[in-house]
Amino acid sequence: MSLEDSVTNWLQAFQGGDRQAARELWKRYFNPMVGLARLKLGTSPRRAADEEDVALSAFDSFCQGVEQGHFSRLQDRDDLWRILVVITVRKAVNLIHHEGRQKRGGDQVSETDDEVLQGLLSREPSPAIAAAMNEECLRLLDLLSDEPLRKLVLLKLEGHTNTESAALLGRTRVTVQRMLKLIQQTWQLELAR
Repeated sequence: MSLEDSVTNWLQAFQGGDRQAARELWKRYFNPMVGLARLKLGTSPRRAADEEDVALSAFDSFCQGVEQGHFSRLQDRDDLWRILVVITVRKAVNLIHHEGRQKRGGDQVSETDDEVLQGLLSREPSPAIAAAMNEECLRLLDLLSDEPLRKLVLLKLEGHTNTESAALLGRTRVTVQRMLKLIQQTWQLELAR
């Protein structure tokens, strides 16, 4: 089963009330949502909340929306990502507005919510977002200690399963799973800073 099929199955199960499916979606989408929030927040001050708080709040709002039946056009991973992008960007913009109020000594927000959403909801990311995501991916790859780890990340991004990745790398599936844990730990330490 591909990641795309898994996400669609988790989504359908969650819509049917399966809380474990929501946890699987959380594991799959939390880090991309944090990255999106980080991109949107840019250099704005983070006094009361940060990009992880934005992602957490956005996912919570998404879950409440699903439970209340608010997303009638939520069918697959593409629909899911669009909804998560909208919610995450709105939460980030709200945080910027909140932190930037005059009584907090902040600046005015330069972009309107609609401009941000239009840029993020297009089929293709804007050149600025694509460049920022590319830069972040390269930075995260550079954190990995050796070439096989970097190759594994690229294989996983291409959609290969652990078994396929193991065959392509000349390793066992168990070794690939250990490598993935090491990658996850490395990146979690980096994101915790």
